[in-house]
Amino acid sequence: MANGTMRYWAAAKAAAGTHEEPYAAGTLAEALTAALAGRGEEFARVVRRSSFLVDGDPVGTRPHESVALPEGGVVEVLPPFAGG
Repeated sequence: MANGTMRYWAAAKAAAGTHEEPYAAGTLAEALTAALAGRGEEFARVVRRSSFLVDGDPVGTRPHESVALPEGGVVEVLPPFAGG
C-alpha cells in the first residue's frame, strides 16, 4: 500500500469537486475504486474516458490492476480535452 496524491484536471476536477486528494492504494485500479466511491455517475463517466499519468509516465492501455503506485507518487487524471 502506497500513499500519494491524485490530481484531477478539467472535467475530472469539476466532477470530483476537488483539484486533488490523497490516495492510499497499491495499484491504480485500487486508487480509482476508492476515488469513485460516493461520487456520482458523472464522475464515473469522466474517469472511464480519462487517461492517466503516474509520476509523469503515461499508463496507456495497461490494465489498471497492473499499474503499481509508488509511495509519494502523483496520479494525474486527464479527461479528453477539446480542441486541437
